[in-house]
Amino acid sequence: MIGTTGPVFRPGDDGYDAERAGYNLALDHHPALVVGATGPADVQAAVRYAAEHGLGVAVQATGHGISVPTDGQLVVSTRRMKGVTVDAAARTATVAAGVRWHEVLAATAPHGLVPLSGSNPDVGAVGYTLGGGIGLLGRRHGYAADHVRRLTVVTADGELRTASPDHEPDLFWALRGGKDNFGVVVEMEIDLFPLTTLYGGGLYFGADDAAKVLHGWAGWTADLPEEMSSSLQLIRYPDLPVLPEPLRGRYVAHVRIAWSGATADGEALVAPLRALGTPLLDTLRELPFTDAGSIHHEPPMPHPAFDRNTALRTLEPATLDTLLDLAGPDAGSPLIAEIRQQGGAYARQPAVANAVGGRDARYMLFSTCILEPGRLEEIRAAHTTLHESLRPWSTGGAFANFFGIDDAGAQSVSRAFDAATYGRLAAVKAAYDPENLFRVNFNIPPR
Repeated sequence: MIGTTGPVFRPGDDGYDAERAGYNLALDHHPALVVGATGPADVQAAVRYAAEHGLGVAVQATGHGISVPTDGQLVVSTRRMKGVTVDAAARTATVAAGVRWHEVLAATAPHGLVPLSGSNPDVGAVGYTLGGGIGLLGRRHGYAADHVRRLTVVTADGELRTASPDHEPDLFWALRGGKDNFGVVVEMEIDLFPLTTLYGGGLYFGADDAAKVLHGWAGWTADLPEEMSSSLQLIRYPDLPVLPEPLRGRYVAHVRIAWSGATADGEALVAPLRALGTPLLDTLRELPFTDAGSIHHEPPMPHPAFDRNTALRTLEPATLDTLLDLAGPDAGSPLIAEIRQQGGAYARQPAVANAVGGRDARYMLFSTCILEPGRLEEIRAAHTTLHESLRPWSTGGAFANFFGIDDAGAQSVSRAFDAATYGRLAAVKAAYDPENLFRVNFNIPPR
């Protein structure tokens, strides 16, 4: 017996399949048991049980960050751990482990405050933040992890600890960027920012305009205020009735805009982008921050995805031509490719140092695609060719929150950090989890 209040699922139990599944269905994993934690005490019991029985521990809230198979191991499912408390005067929110960003937004919006949430409001807030957190306000305020005040975490010894600048500072440093390698975070306290609306949306250009738009967008990003966050996605949409009619079955260069300044200033800034071609669809408008997820409109339904990312130090014409050759409208590629602009506050160190990497990157290239049965090797080769071809413009790094199922090896994980940071992370791991109990993840082994 584990001794939890929440349910425990084993293979063959009713609800087991639903509990083990997440958003990314790329790995059909079969844990020995899944603990549906309802609070910190359940997490403590699950961690102690795993340690006593030699099981590795994986943590899952929404399943967006799937890494390695959990076969034969223990999964702590935190999705039942809900609750958001807002302190409007202090401009902070306390968020439980299973909360998704849309739930945080619903709680903060009545106070005219927003968190540093991501482009997808269905992502779990805690997991996103522990991996750094690249969002729509990041160029203005930095990574989400830069604005964490406190973390409550169950460590490998089953103890419930508070990690903050004044309590367990090494653990606090490592958790913010090192993901779930150091324990199960059951609650976090984060900063909020005064904001109610964005000027944002998308400009969708067709295949004939794709090259001009990509080059034009890259030039446009060279000198932007930090209030502007933008990205560009190259995608061939399926012909599905759920999509807007102008996009169905078409190759599209989709420019995403999130401007947190005055609407009139945002409209003036994007005018050169509108002049790059004739948009198939233009959704730019002033919108409440609670609707910010419509900017990227990422698919809400679970699906098997294969992802990879590269941190870029520059975008040169040759960089863009290489991207078009391998993922453009004439490439016949299965890839969806996105470039996100970094820089701004991402490049600055936070007030309280953390382990988040990628501060030297000006852009990130992210590639993804649906992982169809029998096509793994073909899809893997397409991703590898793209990212290897862009190596001349890479920092050599990558972003932890955008890792895919091929990135769980130690060499891949280490790319998210510089050598000194990775070494310190391994040392903190040795101090708090010497047996590597938390190993069913993008793992940082103790040393």
